[in-house]
Amino acid sequence: MIIELRSARELGSACDDDDLVMWAAQGLTGAGRAWALGDAVVAGSPLISRRDRLAVWGGADCAAALLRHALGELGPAYRPLGEAELMSEVTARLDGVRERGRFSWMSLPAAPAPIPASVLGEAVGWVEAEAEVAALLAAAAPHSYAVPGAAGVSRWAGVRVDGRLAAVAADAWSAPTVGLLAGVATDAAFRGRGLAERVCQWVSRELVAAYGRAALMVDDVNAVAIGVYERIGYRRRPVMAAHVTP
Repeated sequence: MIIELRSARELGSACDDDDLVMWAAQGLTGAGRAWALGDAVVAGSPLISRRDRLAVWGGADCAAALLRHALGELGPAYRPLGEAELMSEVTARLDGVRERGRFSWMSLPAAPAPIPASVLGEAVGWVEAEAEVAALLAAAAPHSYAVPGAAGVSRWAGVRVDGRLAAVAADAWSAPTVGLLAGVATDAAFRGRGLAERVCQWVSRELVAAYGRAALMVDDVNAVAIGVYERIGYRRRPVMAAHVTP
């Protein structure tokens, strides 16, 4: 029997507090919804990281039945995602649900170690001048999902070199128990100095302090960024996203 989960506590118990599921549910506040069936859970919310998303967790048979139910409740605009092996099995069981793309979900369960003062250089901090952030992103990361003023993008951090904003990262679409790191970019004039790593490490510490843990999404082809996140302490797992075909 399919059960709709009504609280974050119920959801955490049903999915072993999986951080991807807990993030997708957004605390089951607002329009977030979640369901359980047997050994599977599906949970999602609209407009998180620019998409209506559904996280899928558990055994493939129950997960496929549950995803069919969730899409019937929420509509075909929702994008299912979950661990790649599971989603391969789930999409094989569902007509009209096909692979959309693959990337990695990376999790940080504890704050990274502080950066030694001897290598800090310019201080990292929260940035109030969002016009500067927008200009940096437009030049260095024009396809970033996180941009100043977008719904769900909470705050920006950055580091300056000689007064010029050199690298940034955002706290965006965070859930009550999972902070999301997004919008990472470095001005082309300052690449190769480790500035993005410093900003990401600083923001990651802030996210863990505020939400208990941190996470991010990264393209698998971006080996440099993955290396940065792994040095900070993030753990990687392959993810597949799917979509409903006409």
